[in-house]
This record gives sequence, C-alpha cells and structure tokens, in this order.
Amino acid sequence: MTTAVAAPFRFFSLQVVRTRRLGPSLVRVTFGGEDLHAFFSDGRDQSLSLFLPHPGQPEPVVPIELGDGWWQAWRELPDDVRAVMRSYTLRALRRDPDEIDIDFVLHTPAGPASAWAARAAAGDRILLLGPAVADNRAIRFRPPVDTDLVVVWGDESAVPAACAIVESLPAGTRARVWLEVPHAADVQDLVTEADAEITWLVRDEARAEGSPMALGALREGQLPPAERPYVWIAGESGCVKELRRHFVRERGIDRRSVTFVGYWRPGLSEEQLRERE
Repeated sequence: MTTAVAAPFRFFSLQVVRTRRLGPSLVRVTFGGEDLHAFFSDGRDQSLSLFLPHPGQPEPVVPIELGDGWWQAWRELPDDVRAVMRSYTLRALRRDPDEIDIDFVLHTPAGPASAWAARAAAGDRILLLGPAVADNRAIRFRPPVDTDLVVVWGDESAVPAACAIVESLPAGTRARVWLEVPHAADVQDLVTEADAEITWLVRDEARAEGSPMALGALREGQLPPAERPYVWIAGESGCVKELRRHFVRERGIDRRSVTFVGYWRPGLSEEQLRERE
C-alpha cells in the first residue's frame, strides 16, 4: 500500500531482500518492493525516512491511510505501538530488479534502528518515505558546475553517503577525502574515476564516540591549489561544526561553498534532536 505525501516524496512499502556485514560497525540491508519502480533519486547523499517495527510487530505501524493526516495520527500513537522513525541516506539504487541499499551503523548500546538492522532478515517489512522525483530537496551534495576541488569528510554515520559521493565523481574531478571509522576492519575499497586521494582515519577503539583526530588530520592535510573548492562534511554535529569553522576561518573557503550536515549528537535520540531544531 502506498500513499502520496507531499510531492516529491511518498511512502514505499519494502521488504528486506538480503543483508551483508561490511565490517564491525556497518551492515548493508538491501530492500525490494513493487513500489520501487516509482523511486527516483539523483542524489548521492539522498536523505530518507525509515519507519521500523518494534520487536514482535510484523510491520511498522504508520496510519498512511489517513493521507496528509498521517503525521499527527502517528505522533499520537502509544510509544510502544508507533513505528520507530529514523533518518538514513541512500547507498545505492539499482534496476532490474528494483532494489535499494541502506547501510546501518551498528553500535553499543544499540538504538532501535541499530538493533533492528543487526537482526534484520529476508522478508522483514519496513515503510520508507522517499523521493518520487530524482532532484529533490533532501539532497545536500550540490557542488557548483565550476568546482575545481571536492573536499569530503564523514564519520561512520556519513560513510555510506560519502562513499556514494566519491564513487559518483566523474573522471577529471580532483577530490580530497577523509573518512573516520571506529575499527580498521570498517575500511572499504572505493572505486572512483575521480582523481581522489582517500584517507581513512581509524579511531582508538577504546573511544566509542567521535574524537579530535578529524580536526588534527585536516589541519595537517594539504589541499591542492583550487580557485573554486567545494566542501561536504557530515557526521556528529559538534565535529561537523568545528570542521566547518576550520574550512571557513582557517582555510578561507567561502561559507556558501561548505555543505555541513549533523547526523547525530552523543546522548541524544533523533526525536530529541528534532525537538531542539
């Protein structure tokens, strides 16, 4: 069952096709569904809203039959009934058959989405609020056409989007990329036609959260000369803000050419983050 929400977005009823562990901290979940023929996205950091069932529920509870009234009705449902909503980014979209990949971060203690992904199995059902129009407002990576250097940083929460971005860069694009992960086994092999220098930063495994190593690595890192650089940084909110200040104040990059997205904050759930917005 599908229901239009606000174009260019709609609900998609999906089921798990397969899962694959990418490392200690990431699991890739592949979804399929009859509705996916209407799913379109040109964005490599395309944001999606997932609605997940509670343990014991066969499918997520979202009153999509109410049309535009679904949101308020969903919020009024009991906490142990209302589907868990979490934001993720699209890792890949394929046709014939229609499938999408979403990479989930596994962490301890596990939140509801991490716990769901860790036990996900073929046939498990979710709802996804995603794009029916390829170019939509939930895409943040938008380098100007005259960009002569792409700079990327992301922690493990942003690694799926960052990897998709790097893999999509066309030949001749110069890129400098830093990706931060908790474990050496989380490092992935990326294939890109771009002239990309990719540095993986492996945190001290005793630290569960972001570290100052990102700012240190970027301060020490050399960027090739560029007249029109574009920067994309995403991950833990505090680190993202600090890195943005570094690029704007210390490197003198035009703030309008720095896209920054806070995906999470220590000790706060997504609901709590939304309440603070």
